[in-house]
Amino acid sequence: MIGRIVLSALLMTSSAVAFAADSSGDSVSGKAIFQHICQNCHSAEIGINKVGPSLWSVVGRKPGTVPDYSYSEAMKGNKSAWTAAALDAYLADPRGDVHGAKMFFKGLPEPRDRADVIAYLTTLK
Repeated sequence: MIGRIVLSALLMTSSAVAFAADSSGDSVSGKAIFQHICQNCHSAEIGINKVGPSLWSVVGRKPGTVPDYSYSEAMKGNKSAWTAAALDAYLADPRGDVHGAKMFFKGLPEPRDRADVIAYLTTLK
């Protein structure tokens, strides 16, 4: 019985690791999610800020650097570039990842949805 529990735990862990390693999201699905959930507050166009900053060229960019956007002190203090892994952590729980961030969005709980949105954001260059 204990052997089955350990085997089940190992299989679930290896599946989660395999999924995390497969960061190839679907940019088409990601665009649809972005349009449905994100574009109310964020623009995908350069220089167009809304309630949140433009997400044009966000992948690889340092947080808190979009001109003419008023960032929270917490986001200004975040110096690590927006990598796929950093975006994944932030999109899972924005206020938990960057304590004091202004974004009130609760996050995208599904890893596949986050991977798809990140794949879409990668196309914004």
